Amino acid sequence: MKIKQILTLFFVSLFIFSCGSKKKVVTRKEDTVEINNRGEENRRTPAEVLDDVKEELPRNSYHYRVEDYIRDYATIAQEEMELYNIPASITLAQGILESGAGNGELTTHANNHFGIKCHDWTGEKVYHDDDRRQECFRKYKNAKYSFRDHSLFLANRKRYAGLFELDHDDYKGWAKGLRQAGYATDRRYPDKLIDLIERYELYKFDNGKAPRKAATYSSNTQANAAQHKVIKGDTLYSIAKRYNTTVEQIKKANRLNGNTISIGQVLEIK
Repeated sequence: MKIKQILTLFFVSLFIFSCGSKKKVVTRKEDTVEINNRGEENRRTPAEVLDDVKEELPRNSYHYRVEDYIRDYATIAQEEMELYNIPASITLAQGILESGAGNGELTTHANNHFGIKCHDWTGEKVYHDDDRRQECFRKYKNAKYSFRDHSLFLANRKRYAGLFELDHDDYKGWAKGLRQAGYATDRRYPDKLIDLIERYELYKFDNGKAPRKAATYSSNTQANAAQHKVIKGDTLYSIAKRYNTTVEQIKKANRLNGNTISIGQVLEIK
């Protein structure tokens, strides 16, 4: 009897094991979506990138590089506006976008802030990968020549003529018109320009006035009422330290909403 029970248990176990070995294990493969980060549809605007940053930004972040760029080139953009009626906000926004806030390879190696290709150019040239490999781009000895060539590029081509009929402070019209005239192939190009202009308040430079000519600080100026003319490399912090005051006091005295200052700008120091 015991032998029969043992045999029964043996065959039952064998049957269970056999069935278990034939059981199919179904695994679900997660769908994978490949994102081509080089595609225009996947690019985020500087504002969208900046909004993701929740902690204090390092000094070399994109945000600070943009502020440095504005400080360094706002005066030039305004001078070009006076001569060629191109909104300074558009010039600055294009410069920031095309040059990577002055840190792009084309800008650092060729002083080309606007990605202008050779076309009928007879000056120095560099070759850089863009829509195609090793395309020809213009090279300048100084950044200011890049800004002037940008003005001439727009002013001397018929396809951009309609832009000059817009109000000088219609930056949205200019942003959309540049794309329609073929300056860029990126469908989001107007949105990116407008985003930069509004986030960094570049429209403030479209006041139709030439940059103010102001006296530099003099040792004869009264200690409690000085003027400082901003030069390249200046920051509110360095100026405050120089005059033994605070950033907040300088901002209050000059009605500044942010930390952006421009070369040639005159600050009241109290």
